[in-house]
Amino acid sequence: MKSAYTISDECLKLLKGLKAKQPVGTKLMFPSPVTGTYYDPKSITYRLHRIQRRAGVPQIRFHDLRHSFATLSIEQGMDIKTISHMLGHTDAGFTMNTYMHVTDSMQQNVADTMGDLLKSKKDENEEKIIKFPA
Repeated sequence: MKSAYTISDECLKLLKGLKAKQPVGTKLMFPSPVTGTYYDPKSITYRLHRIQRRAGVPQIRFHDLRHSFATLSIEQGMDIKTISHMLGHTDAGFTMNTYMHVTDSMQQNVADTMGDLLKSKKDENEEKIIKFPA
């Protein structure tokens, strides 16, 4: 039986690699190297911002990664119901209203799709003219 949450084989492989490097008996997946227990939330934020600076990407909050996941998933053509489930939401409408953001590439994709549709219709119906009532 599959679990409620699914991750890719590649992600599972990376997580198992990290777990194999930890001391025996460690119950946390990502223990603090200083205390061996939970990370201080401020240190997680600091580390995220350091990674973002090194990568040359805009600085965002840790929670904003959920918004990025949702938006990028839709941008890649994934369905909203599955994305909503993966975020732990029961209502796909909530996911769309809270976590989905329209990107420039999404708008360009819609514009290009409509342009292709209009072009193909023009080619198919070269002599037909569509008239709309005033």
